[in-house]
Amino acid sequence: MIFGTLGRYFFRRYMVTTVWFFLGIISIVFLIDFSETATRMSGLPGYTVASGLLMTAVRLPLLLQQTIPFIALFVGMTVLIGLNRKYELVVTRAAGISVWQFMTPFVVGALLLGVLTVTVINPIAAWGQRQAALVETDWRGQDKLANKASQIPWIRQISGQDDVIIGAQTILENGTLLTDAVLIHFDSDGRVILRQDAKSAKLEDGYWLLKDVTERRPGEIVQRKPTVQLRTNLKQDFVRERLTPPETIAFFDLSNRIEIAKSFGVPTKALETQFHSLLSQPLLLVAMTLIAATVSLKFSRFNQSRSVILGGIISGFVLYVLTVLVKAFGSSGVVPPFVAAWIPVVVALALGATILLHQEDG
Repeated sequence: MIFGTLGRYFFRRYMVTTVWFFLGIISIVFLIDFSETATRMSGLPGYTVASGLLMTAVRLPLLLQQTIPFIALFVGMTVLIGLNRKYELVVTRAAGISVWQFMTPFVVGALLLGVLTVTVINPIAAWGQRQAALVETDWRGQDKLANKASQIPWIRQISGQDDVIIGAQTILENGTLLTDAVLIHFDSDGRVILRQDAKSAKLEDGYWLLKDVTERRPGEIVQRKPTVQLRTNLKQDFVRERLTPPETIAFFDLSNRIEIAKSFGVPTKALETQFHSLLSQPLLLVAMTLIAATVSLKFSRFNQSRSVILGGIISGFVLYVLTVLVKAFGSSGVVPPFVAAWIPVVVALALGATILLHQEDG
């Protein structure tokens, strides 16, 4: 019976191979990311080898999450090719078991891997991404030049007669703490009347608390102040939803954050796309497994066709790139988030099943 001894054997082979791939990918990603981090940031004031290892460790779940679709593809190909070379699939088919039956353990394994990714790896990756931002900010210290290339997230507040645009080099604490903040004040005619550069800007209840502030007014001498309180009508929830990247929000918090963002009128396309993308992750891994099956089920005792294997790898890569591309369209609002996340997965599942039907059933 496929759900008996044979099914458990195939499932065990799939999970053991997955574990080995995980260990290998973790080792490779850790070495590459640590080398890249050391190259980019070893010149920063607060960088040490120990802190570099720590930053790589907390970033590792996010990097691992991005490689999991390829892990599912390569695990499926490796297991199926290995079973073919040992005649195990030949014997299975000779016993009258169809491809849809003996592929069931692999599909179940891919689904479980997807669920593990969404429920365990993703929350850890979101937490690690936030911690990595804190570590990097601590490294930079007073080094302003290192931050010039960063993308500055701007927000605008109008409180009474005060019209201010606020930007920062780094966003911390879910958007309520800005480092190397820049605040530009305008009058009613749209002319700049004041620029404030602050080492940090902390959103408190009803005001921004600015520290180490440099103020510049047109035609006046530059003034420096230790602290400044700037009145604001922005709420912490609003700023958090406006500035927090979707990748730093755990899957279990996304639906709640979407509702909060909608209540403040903040665009939620990026959050909704991230939510549906994670929700479709298990089926994406199943699609990768079906793609692996389409190029690995043909019997070969010694050498599988290199062109066939390369075709499977390219197909999986194209599916991944297409998924990322359409996800970007969904985040920008060009495509509805639900469509952006699910259409590539559904199409890949349909194509994989169609190819298997053609190969196995004629």
